[in-house]
Amino acid sequence: MALNIAQKLRLTSVVLGTATRKDLAAAFRAVNPKTAFDIGRADKWLQGRAQPREHSVYDDWAKVLRLERPGAWIAESDLPSFVAAIAARHGIDGAELERRASAQSETSPGHDDKGVGLALAGTYACYSRAWSPYYRGQLIRGRLAIEAGPGVHGFTATYRETLPTGPLQLGGPVTPAKRGLYLHLKEFGGEAQFFLCLFPQTQPVSVLGGYMCGTAIIGPEAQPSITRILLVRLRDAATAAETWGGYLPAGGSIAADLASLGIAVEHPEAVDRQLGRFLSADGDDGVNQIPPAEFRAIIEVFDRHWLQQAG
Repeated sequence: MALNIAQKLRLTSVVLGTATRKDLAAAFRAVNPKTAFDIGRADKWLQGRAQPREHSVYDDWAKVLRLERPGAWIAESDLPSFVAAIAARHGIDGAELERRASAQSETSPGHDDKGVGLALAGTYACYSRAWSPYYRGQLIRGRLAIEAGPGVHGFTATYRETLPTGPLQLGGPVTPAKRGLYLHLKEFGGEAQFFLCLFPQTQPVSVLGGYMCGTAIIGPEAQPSITRILLVRLRDAATAAETWGGYLPAGGSIAADLASLGIAVEHPEAVDRQLGRFLSADGDDGVNQIPPAEFRAIIEVFDRHWLQQAG
């Protein structure tokens, strides 16, 4: 008897970094071009209104997750055992895995192709240019967590920086749109506000990028400021310890910093040059705009890494 199929499919999607039925079906086709996984019936499977009847679907499922177990185990295992097995196999914290799957369930129960919960939910390491005149030329690191929450789109974000003056924490709604991804963040217990205008997310959402604007927190004067920002999604939120963050030492390597968080990219020196150019670029003729091709080149680096890690 097959148990908890909808939950197991959502957990599988989290592990694979997929966000739509088509993406999930593609993962099954990758291990078996003749798979019986059916996109049309996947809606019912994800809503708990039906379950795959063909035993071969479960055999393909085991291959998709790279579990050394028979397909029958996928179907019949209880949910805690399933979570524990895939968390151990893919090096993901079980509680974080369940949280992301729950966020997807609450915000896009139909798992339709327009859903963004599964794709966006997670923890990101953020890099941007410091606004403070005392740290001019350096990068500052922040942590951004996107999770299910109230509002029309059902997502909220919490952004944290570790400053010499103490921790800074802001939160607010996330608004996905056709031509952009927008975050309006307000300081908890303070007056600071940041606004992030990012490129629309693309699968598997390994990295986000765009602009962050606000005012400098540390400085003698109030200065409206804008900077490019990169947000690299972490596979395991636990790797970003509470002590991580703050200003990156002058001349410090972003690639090496990401490696300490479990994102060890190939050709780190080339990646450092690429990310350094991206974060340091200025606007032309008084207008700051990021060429799409420039950001797409960065997406390719982190998408390749993300997909290689997903198997």
